[in-house]
Amino acid sequence: MGSSLFFRFFLVFSVVCSSVSASHSVTWTYGVNYGRIADNLPAPESVVTLLKASKVNHIRIYNADHGVLQAFKGSGIEIIIGLPNEFLTEMSMGEDRAMNWVKENVQAFLPGTRIRGIAVGNEILGGTTMELWEVLLPAAKNVYTALYRLGLHRTVEVSSPHSEAVFANSFPPSACIFRPDVAPFMKPLLEFFSQIGSPFYINAYPFLAYKNDPQHIDINYALFKDNPGIYDAKTKLHYDNMFDAQVDAAYAALEKAGFSKMEVIVSETGWASKGDPDEAGATVKNAKTYNKNLRKRLAKKKGTPYRPHMAVRAYIFALFNENSKPGPTSERNFGLFKPDGSIAYDIGFTGLVPSAAASSSFLSFKEIAAQGWLRSSYLLVSIASAVVLLQCLGL
Repeated sequence: MGSSLFFRFFLVFSVVCSSVSASHSVTWTYGVNYGRIADNLPAPESVVTLLKASKVNHIRIYNADHGVLQAFKGSGIEIIIGLPNEFLTEMSMGEDRAMNWVKENVQAFLPGTRIRGIAVGNEILGGTTMELWEVLLPAAKNVYTALYRLGLHRTVEVSSPHSEAVFANSFPPSACIFRPDVAPFMKPLLEFFSQIGSPFYINAYPFLAYKNDPQHIDINYALFKDNPGIYDAKTKLHYDNMFDAQVDAAYAALEKAGFSKMEVIVSETGWASKGDPDEAGATVKNAKTYNKNLRKRLAKKKGTPYRPHMAVRAYIFALFNENSKPGPTSERNFGLFKPDGSIAYDIGFTGLVPSAAASSSFLSFKEIAAQGWLRSSYLLVSIASAVVLLQCLGL
């Protein structure tokens, strides 16, 4: 009897300890971008169910939609919210405007919703709207000042994602530098981010590089498949995939600008499953191969050839296909999932009804939610039983 009670208690204790240790595990490496430019997406509450079933605990959204932030309350999923480009000019005009925005869109949802960052603008430097280049830094400073005054600066990070357009060149990786016209705006921004401990976010797409030059880029190199790779003569490093090369190119540019200790995080990367006739490589097969191999690579929690001890972190683009996005066909076909919660293609996610078997739009969501509730209830009952047993034993 005593040994049986001990075993039952040990089992419960192990479950509790594993949950606690999981929250203090090594740094995350895999996140997803939750874009919402579509008219057929599931409710945010269902998206929470989907993400938890897929064990995705880090996401980025492109605004501060209150319905989304409320739905994620209590989920434990960490979120970077976006301050859209159209708000930058207003945010740059005064600290009071940034304070109002932060109070309304960040403080109001903490701590229940785990907002961990604010992306101030998206792909501003190197873009075509030159007026925004001027206001990006003051907007970021005002947002940070608001967080500081509210005592949230240690919890909520301030950053700004960039596209590959900020670089003058990126091949080989060691040759990468910031564009001469971008550098005067980039360096002060990096100085500020360095002072407040923010990383450098880059949107890195081997798909776009291959699409633009399929004659000279080996698609196997872009897809993490077997290939000769490239050799960087300056660093004497070998690269067997373009993703690592793009990350190290960013590190090289940062180093030349005087910021060798700044971490690079990939804010967007992905592969389109469909495209226009002139969009080379946009197929379901290639999208599946890229995202499956990328997921395996990130799961290893390893660094790059140039930064071997800095585990690469990345947010995949995107959670869903977005049928209302403008531009070429590829823009609407980056999703890992279909709107009904079924997988767009198999890259190893489990717990969802496969695409071919999906018979009801929200059946898979409901089943997973019910299973999650039962597991949680069982754990709570087990813990309560353990407490009662301890009391009975006089411990």
